Amino acid sequence: MTNSSPKPQPVSQPESDKYWDGLKGEKIWLQRCKTTGKYQFYPRSISIHDPESGPEAIEWIQASGKATLYTYTIVHIAPHFGFTQDIPYIAALVELDEGVIIPTNIVGVSPEPENLQIGMKLKPVFDHQNNGYSLLKFTPE
Repeated sequence: MTNSSPKPQPVSQPESDKYWDGLKGEKIWLQRCKTTGKYQFYPRSISIHDPESGPEAIEWIQASGKATLYTYTIVHIAPHFGFTQDIPYIAALVELDEGVIIPTNIVGVSPEPENLQIGMKLKPVFDHQNNGYSLLKFTPE
């Protein structure tokens, strides 16, 4: 029997719309604190590095897209019915050159431990969905 359950979808929120809109154009936008120069991910309405300054302390900067594999797991049991046709797949945390760690998937490589190495260099892949969203994934360089 084929599963037709939809996958959970991103929810539009004012503080993250620039991030999601950027992915549609194959650009990665991150928030940076104006007072400390530190980046943050996930997008928020205030800086986690200078919360007293409020929303004025945040600016959006286009990220390089360069990343390294921070950690990963190979998923063999779907966490939601919508993912059953994707298993096995690689769920990962990657560290962008800007210093933030983001959750993602590794694609373009068979989901086997011998194909993955912590610290390996990655480049972005933009997975354009039928629902109008694009998802940020990564593949080995």
